[in-house]
Amino acid sequence: MPLDFTAIDFETANGSAASACSVGLIKVRNGRVVDRVGWLIQPPFPHDEFNEWNTRIHGLRAQDVVGAAGWVEQLPDLVAFAEGDHLVAHNAGFDMGVIRAACAATALECPEFSYLCSLQVARKTYNLDSYRLPVAAMAAGFEDFAHHDALADAEACAAIVVHAAKRHDVATIHDLSAITGARLGRIGAAVAA
Repeated sequence: MPLDFTAIDFETANGSAASACSVGLIKVRNGRVVDRVGWLIQPPFPHDEFNEWNTRIHGLRAQDVVGAAGWVEQLPDLVAFAEGDHLVAHNAGFDMGVIRAACAATALECPEFSYLCSLQVARKTYNLDSYRLPVAAMAAGFEDFAHHDALADAEACAAIVVHAAKRHDVATIHDLSAITGARLGRIGAAVAA
């Protein structure tokens, strides 16, 4: 089984996990980036207010998402792009929490995915002073990206996982999880049951 996964990153409008305002997705097949996509999201009411703090981080404002499709319209595109892959995210609990919360806020069933946290992988792969995404990505040889741009962050996350797999001489997400002790988590209806 090859190193196949979809890296994902969300930016949020405010402190609510349901306030996704942009997403970046990077598809990796056999350890290589083969596709990338990102888009803006209109957060669902009442999670749609843009907090000044969040805007300072990612630069997105309410006017930037005017006319963007909402979570209900975009979730099928996200699921279709991921094609049942393992999802990978840096501090995956946050990004999986966005999926769960946005689905709950819009009365949608949370899609089923397994996921791996590149932050946990980085902690077991590199000896760094910080494991924040830019630092861990630099250790993986991925530098000078627009941190807090969802697509750039997803690509940095993918680079960490690909590099870590090579460093640990493993070929799959399952093997990388096993050798680093980074748990493969699950979200979706099967988890809630």
